[in-house]
Amino acid sequence: MSEMITADLVDLDLSAETKEAAARALAERMAAKGRVTDLDGFLADVAAREAQMPTGLDGGIGIPHCRSEHVTEPTLAFGRSAAGIDFGAADGPADLIFLIAAPAGADDAHLTILSSLARQLMNAEFTDALRSVDDAARAAALIRGDEETEAPADTTDSAAASGGTASPDSAAVSTTTAEPPADPTDEPTADGGRPFRIVAVTSCPTGIAHTYMAAESLENAGRDAGDVEIVVETQGSAGFSRLDPAVIAAADGVIFAHDVPVREKGRFAGKPTVDVGVKAGINRPAQLITEVREKAARGEVTAAAKPGGTPVERAGEPGEGYGTKLRKWLMSGVSYMVPFVAAGGLLIALGFAIGGWEINSAKPVTEHFDWLQIDSWAALLFQIGAVAFGFLIPVLAGYIAYGMADRPGLVPGFVGGMIASNIAAGFLGGLVAGLLAGAVVLAIQRIKIPPVLRGIMPVVVIPLVSSTVVGFLMLIVIGKPIAEAQKGMTDWLSGLSGSNAVLLGILLGLMMCFDLGGPVNKVAYAFATAGIAVQDPSPAAMKIMAAVMAAGMVPPLGMALATTIRKKLFTTAERENGKAAWVLGASFISEGAIPFAAADPLRVIPASMAGGAVTGALTMAFGSTLRAPHGGIWVTPLIGKPLLYLLAIAVGTAITAGLVIVLKGMRKTQPGAAAESAPAAAKTETKEPVAA
Repeated sequence: MSEMITADLVDLDLSAETKEAAARALAERMAAKGRVTDLDGFLADVAAREAQMPTGLDGGIGIPHCRSEHVTEPTLAFGRSAAGIDFGAADGPADLIFLIAAPAGADDAHLTILSSLARQLMNAEFTDALRSVDDAARAAALIRGDEETEAPADTTDSAAASGGTASPDSAAVSTTTAEPPADPTDEPTADGGRPFRIVAVTSCPTGIAHTYMAAESLENAGRDAGDVEIVVETQGSAGFSRLDPAVIAAADGVIFAHDVPVREKGRFAGKPTVDVGVKAGINRPAQLITEVREKAARGEVTAAAKPGGTPVERAGEPGEGYGTKLRKWLMSGVSYMVPFVAAGGLLIALGFAIGGWEINSAKPVTEHFDWLQIDSWAALLFQIGAVAFGFLIPVLAGYIAYGMADRPGLVPGFVGGMIASNIAAGFLGGLVAGLLAGAVVLAIQRIKIPPVLRGIMPVVVIPLVSSTVVGFLMLIVIGKPIAEAQKGMTDWLSGLSGSNAVLLGILLGLMMCFDLGGPVNKVAYAFATAGIAVQDPSPAAMKIMAAVMAAGMVPPLGMALATTIRKKLFTTAERENGKAAWVLGASFISEGAIPFAAADPLRVIPASMAGGAVTGALTMAFGSTLRAPHGGIWVTPLIGKPLLYLLAIAVGTAITAGLVIVLKGMRKTQPGAAAESAPAAAKTETKEPVAA
């Protein structure tokens, strides 16, 4: 492997004024060396990662980073800014900027090198040396570890004493992985007492930088405390080595600093726990250590650390209210249901497109299938899709229960969901069955069971009892009223016409564009797909599906159009995202507008909602129908009144683009905006042949 950073990848006089311009300037150096094959594609990946969470760190450091299929090998580029660049850190702009590029399939050795650099950024001697170096080649050598900086005298000894991962004594970016922590001992501290033992887990969405920086920061804070032993498990992109169970068992407290769910969190059950985001582990490690010590002194065990935590609890924050948990339980079921909707719905739609509407009455292909008849293939597609659709309600209910009670909730959830499907209780029945199954399992788990019976509880007792209770309630008690309510709602929707239908289209359009793929968006989408998840959906249900998909396409298409018409109002990264938004919007992927909304929500979201509402209203007024639950413009042949449907999308797109341009044009001119646009554009034109 070639050197990860060379003098050509260092800019000690970085003149960029925005983080987008800084990323482009450094990425152009990577492209010039052949490390990046598609400059614009790579920058779009960097921007997408930045939209998840700002990459600025306290201490004047910015670490934009991502995995990308446009990167040929792990590469670092370093820039030093005299004026500072805002990367979202709480203490102000960053003067040291590291652009970290990892290939989509980077191996563990490469990622270990990147993680070692991330740890070094917590070393003050390392960052001080980079601020004072006056030669690009020397800066590259410092980052590679060819030149050493003076480290604290007790770094190695302290790390060894703690049983943690020793920090390098120099700025070397070493490929050596950490040794497993030593078994805990009762060696006294300087004042004669036993040290307070902490185990910690750090993780971040990309798993390249923040994960390891948080680990280093926590370890340093533990050494500074003097009477604390802290051992960190980093769950990064290079995988993770589980802490020795003996080390966990001997720990007095636990710190989770993470932005993605902690893997195998149950190992840490029953201990005082502090659960925070990964940036807190970097910025305030001493405070976290104090918090966990105080919890241990009070004998406090947080809900997230108790045995039997559910998937929602494992992915959430301590102290979440029931309203938040309810939303997450429902979204858990919807997220697992959506792939069945997409697969089944598209197969059914293709069957109708090939064989006509009468294909739903074709003989089963197990009894009659002619390889040479197109109608047989249409019947095959339709019947496979119908099978996939048959899973919708059981999957919805099963995974709502799973979100509430983990795997023990799956069996009663699926049973209750299938009963809801069989008695025509529909989408409402699935929601109730899932919540009911989760609640029954949680109630059973609260009962004190003799130790001799605990082994058969999860595989025999809980599935048997919970399925019986849920089945009884769904079949005898509440199933029929829910089915009647579902029928009433369906009949009401079928009777909507004129202004009432238009108002419904406006509401659905607003919901689809409010959070761009978030919970509100998903509620509207699930409502629409539930209506067509039957053998013979009503015209009203197909109109609702058409309105929902059309409105969901508007935000990314509107942003794409706006960046094309008025480029100067958008940053370089936003203009690049605008190119991708054309395809995302056309494919009904509302999330294509998220980078724009994250950067300027007060202008982008209202404009998107306005365009979506108009599109939803027009689609309902035109009477367009849709049998497929996804696909965007690629399923236009399956849309009723397709030309009017496309017109509604075009009108909404124009409204969104126009409002965004007006709102952005009304704001005060930002000093760096114009300056960034022209040089960035010039750089793009100059470097484009190299990137290609």
